[in-house]
Amino acid sequence: MWQRLSSFILRYRVLLLILVTVFTIFMGYTGRKIEMSYSFAELLPEKDIAKQDYYDFVETFGAEGNIIAVGIVDSNFYNIKHYTRWSKLCKELQSLPAVDGFISIPNSYQLVKDTEKKKFNIQPIFPENIKNQQELDSLRLVLRSIPLYNNYLYDDSTNAYLAILTMNKTRMLTKEREGLVEDIIDRCKAFEKESNIEIKYSGLPYIHVRNSILIKREIFLFSVLALVVTLFILFLFFKSFKVMLFSAVVVLAGVATSLGTMVLFGYKVTILTGMVPPLLIVIGIPNCIYILNKYHHEYRYHKNQIKALKRVIMKIGNAIFLTNLTTASGFATFATTSSDMLKEFGVIASINIVFLFILSIILIPTIFSFLKPPEERHMKHLKRKSVGSIINKLISITENHRKKVYVAMFLILIVSVVGMTQMQTTGFLMDDIPENDPVKQDLLFFEESFDGIMPLEIVIDAKKPNSILKSSTMKKIEKLDKKFSEYEELSSSLSYINIVKMAKQAFYNGNEKYYSLPNNTERNFILSYVTNGDGDITIASSFIDSLQSKCRVSFRVKDIGTEKMDLLYDKIKDEVQQLFPADKYDTTVTGSMVVFFRGNQYLVGNLITSLALAVSLIAIFMAVMFRSRRMVIMSLIPNIIPLLFTAAIMGYAGIPIKPSTILVFSIAFGISVDNTIHFLAKYRQELATTDWNIKQSVYLALRETGVSMIYTSTVLVFGFGIFAFSNYGGTQALGILVSITLLVALTSNLVILPSLLVGLDHFSTTRSFKEPLLQIYDEEVDVDLDELEIESHPTENNKNIES
Repeated sequence: MWQRLSSFILRYRVLLLILVTVFTIFMGYTGRKIEMSYSFAELLPEKDIAKQDYYDFVETFGAEGNIIAVGIVDSNFYNIKHYTRWSKLCKELQSLPAVDGFISIPNSYQLVKDTEKKKFNIQPIFPENIKNQQELDSLRLVLRSIPLYNNYLYDDSTNAYLAILTMNKTRMLTKEREGLVEDIIDRCKAFEKESNIEIKYSGLPYIHVRNSILIKREIFLFSVLALVVTLFILFLFFKSFKVMLFSAVVVLAGVATSLGTMVLFGYKVTILTGMVPPLLIVIGIPNCIYILNKYHHEYRYHKNQIKALKRVIMKIGNAIFLTNLTTASGFATFATTSSDMLKEFGVIASINIVFLFILSIILIPTIFSFLKPPEERHMKHLKRKSVGSIINKLISITENHRKKVYVAMFLILIVSVVGMTQMQTTGFLMDDIPENDPVKQDLLFFEESFDGIMPLEIVIDAKKPNSILKSSTMKKIEKLDKKFSEYEELSSSLSYINIVKMAKQAFYNGNEKYYSLPNNTERNFILSYVTNGDGDITIASSFIDSLQSKCRVSFRVKDIGTEKMDLLYDKIKDEVQQLFPADKYDTTVTGSMVVFFRGNQYLVGNLITSLALAVSLIAIFMAVMFRSRRMVIMSLIPNIIPLLFTAAIMGYAGIPIKPSTILVFSIAFGISVDNTIHFLAKYRQELATTDWNIKQSVYLALRETGVSMIYTSTVLVFGFGIFAFSNYGGTQALGILVSITLLVALTSNLVILPSLLVGLDHFSTTRSFKEPLLQIYDEEVDVDLDELEIESHPTENNKNIES
């Protein structure tokens, strides 16, 4: 197969170059239409009960996660100049077209009893124009007399004041949302300049926008850095600008293809799919190294360029195909999860890794067939003393120190297992944002002053129409509020009973001591006032469904991490179910924060499953390749150890298991096993040439593939290492941990694997290994020179394949 394929590629090289060029231009042009994802990452599957609960809540009460909070700290807030500036800002923010709702002190309201019409009128506490300081001071007392607003719009202990903007959900899911958030920030900056008071921002829409801006910036930055770093290392190895230039052509074609693929599949750029272009650059360069290294090796041996290129395709085409297939499989396992974000990442990454292989195996041989043969200085890397001495040292370790290798291996395993037991599973909403980032600092401000900003909702269904307003139900909700006021992770609750209390206070002419639930005598006529109210801010439209059978109790919750949130969630459910027994009430705990932490837990579980699937799938590939169960075990050992080692580092260093760190294992395993495949493929070839001399075959395999393994791993380690400079914590973790894993995997494949093959020769290498199901071109089979015909070419050694 590979002999025919090599003939086909070199014979129709011009046609193939044209087709690849047209395809790449088309995909690159299509990729110009790519868009950022402006929706919150969908981690839970559609059928998940937590997601269904949230959808039911939104359908009944509307979305609660579309708020942007704007806050300040001002000890002189009620100085008329300070208040006037804040009021002016609030009017500007409220007038923005994407703001559907707005609440802050300047537009706070009170209920005023209308005895004649038997209803409450909603009146602003603060008029549009305040004449003097004395009037403002008196209005301040009115506001302070309504307990509802305390710790909702202001916090006396920190002199903090808050404005809450409810954003239009539809517009916040489009590309214009960045501009909408920038409009808010621009107006706030003008306030900051005028008042010299810093403004804090938070809320899910704001966090999403700031993250999407960061993602866009980093996609470009790290794609460029990945290209520069990997090409620089490539130049150090080969000392050739041609090698560097045309390797760049290959990986950039792969990047263009990936962008086009995303558009054709209808996917948008997320934090994961945004990593695909730099990942392809890092993964693609090793393909070029293996091909070019073998090309130089072959040309140095017989000085025939076309023969060398054909033998490159025949000898290592299959091995490179299988290594790319295993890498793609590591990514493809993400597509088996129920998370849309992971599915898209797995599909795009795996498909384009295969595309990258096709580009590499076509472009490198065809392009270099038109160029002059490599000069002697370009092939010095084949006999570089530093690399040669490393290989000699590795051979010496395999020959003389195998017992020490086994002891070290078992010690590493023991230490790794101990470290793994210390691993923790957690995840924060702001986990991947740097500590000093303004977004994270601002969230801490809202947590300290207003007990958080992230929504948590309790839905209570009394099962019968008009039954949610019963006195017994209201008293239960009040008990619930008092109970949860003891939880420092939660804010005070907001529900229809706050409005009922506010209505009773208004009924008694604003006397603060009457801010309480009405008794049985007061209940009927006070509630009649409430339900006859006008405007949108009524019990029915804000906190109770149209049948008056369901109500919501709203909290704000701090970003306490998924582990603590899980415990808190269970406590809340238990408390709610105790107060509202299942035979009379249906209760649900939901909200954006619940969806987030449940999604995080689900994602970690899915990623662990995908890792197990990746190991199993790659083990099957190895079994198909080598037809030896023992060799599968041998090949997995040096690739499992790096995963355990990295897991131990995470345990000892306190790095938690979360989506951004669990990704490391599937990605690193899929890549690290490539070295094993190359080594064992060469080892099998050498067995045939050495008449089944296992020790000599191992040493010969080390000498040839060891160089490429060192080169490619160096590129991969430094290529992934650049992600450590990301501002996004998840990307940092991915870069650092994958680099560590690949470095350990290189050492493991160069030290442990040869030692196992030599030390356990009779166990590991059986006759079934000599005749694999998938044949890899035999080193001793030569190209038929009769098939080579000289064509006009700048060099007399260049020839074209005739058949």
